[in-house]
Amino acid sequence: MIDFLSDTVTRPTPGMREAMATAEVGDDCFGEDPTVKALEVEVARLLGKERALFFPSGTMANQTAILAQTEPGQEILVEARSHLVHYEEGSLAVHGGLLLRQIPAAGGILATEELESALRPPSPYQPRTALLALENTHLGSGGQPMTPQRTAELADRARRAGLAVHLDGARLWNAAVALGVPLSELTAPVDTVMTCLSKGLGAPVGSLFSGPEEVVERAWRIRRRLGGQMRQAGHLAAAGLFALEHHLPLLEEDHGRAKALARGLGVLEGVTVPTPRTNVVMVELDPSELEVEEVLEGLARRGVRMGPFGPNRIRAVLHLEIHDAHVEEAVAAFREALTSAGS
Repeated sequence: MIDFLSDTVTRPTPGMREAMATAEVGDDCFGEDPTVKALEVEVARLLGKERALFFPSGTMANQTAILAQTEPGQEILVEARSHLVHYEEGSLAVHGGLLLRQIPAAGGILATEELESALRPPSPYQPRTALLALENTHLGSGGQPMTPQRTAELADRARRAGLAVHLDGARLWNAAVALGVPLSELTAPVDTVMTCLSKGLGAPVGSLFSGPEEVVERAWRIRRRLGGQMRQAGHLAAAGLFALEHHLPLLEEDHGRAKALARGLGVLEGVTVPTPRTNVVMVELDPSELEVEEVLEGLARRGVRMGPFGPNRIRAVLHLEIHDAHVEEAVAAFREALTSAGS
């Protein structure tokens, strides 16, 4: 099966498995795992933050970051199609008693005027807004990257309103490659940031939360409270260090293959495929002619897996295990699946 379902489906490479097997480990609950420490130091350096903390998942890291900077009953401003809204199981309401106020943005990336219109005036009767949560890349819009300039504009306006700023940077590595800027330039305007190792970088597990020392210190206790404290986690951290060294430079190839896939699919009848900026390809089907499930089933019968992303949309994500020949095979399979679905 050629698997485009997500960039989380990758398996450790032989080199990564070797690094994991030979990692020096200790009990991270006591701060004694040297490989976890090395990963946290390296990610904090790359992101230009004081300290980083290793987590089992991005969802837990996002929750912890926001819980460390808010109080129950407060409000978080977030773009309406963001991961925090749709794919984190209402966790901030469950664990933090927090409200998410959704701001629709046409392209997925908030404009400063849209943020401005969502800011509440001081009032004893309305929720207190505590934090602005941004997302880069923005998954719901097809992996769109947010420029450092836009991030800085939004963060500046949020801070003038007294808000903290958190960045869900699950695919921040892709944004940096697509925009040709250092990671630290994308994170400099925000207070805290979450990044994933288990998506485009191909590690089996792991995300990191980075920010100021005092916030990360509070986050350490929250992580433990949520059950995210791990023991000999250096075996997992070693995969992350290997990915940063060996897989980060390969993201540009994923982006190139995403564009090639979009070009190949875009000429097929009954579909529209926007040009991707990163590794996510969104395929819009003509609802009068095609059904998502029927096309996906046709692809699966031909050895290609993609996923639904809305009533008329199919998503394909490029990653470490997809090569040029796979892209060509996927285009051919899609063409046959469309012919079969339309007959």
